[in-house]
Amino acid sequence: MATIIAVLHHKMEYFFWTGFYLLDDGKMTVNIYQGPVACQILEKDKGVCWAAFNQKKTIVVEDVHEFPGHIACDSRSNSEIVIPFKNKAGEIIGVLDVDSSEKASFSEIDARWLEKILELVHT
Repeated sequence: MATIIAVLHHKMEYFFWTGFYLLDDGKMTVNIYQGPVACQILEKDKGVCWAAFNQKKTIVVEDVHEFPGHIACDSRSNSEIVIPFKNKAGEIIGVLDVDSSEKASFSEIDARWLEKILELVHT
């Protein structure tokens, strides 16, 4: 997982923050990441990460400042994509979260390929 985060973060020039948030005792807690210091535990059912987890689908946000309940870990983040992360049994155990400092950085193409990458990773 650490290698995937490092490669994505350093090879995709518009990835400002790249990392995993995993569920730990009902809390969404930061795990492996690259970028500025992250929020350590995300407020339950708030923000893009919890929305992707609860809705069981990838969410692309063109402007995070317009997303209801957005959690601003870093004010330089302007757009975001979050992909549910599943274990071998197919249960969602967290999310891959990627932020960009530019608005509208992510597309359905990003969503499709990041989902494919996560299909290759199992815990």
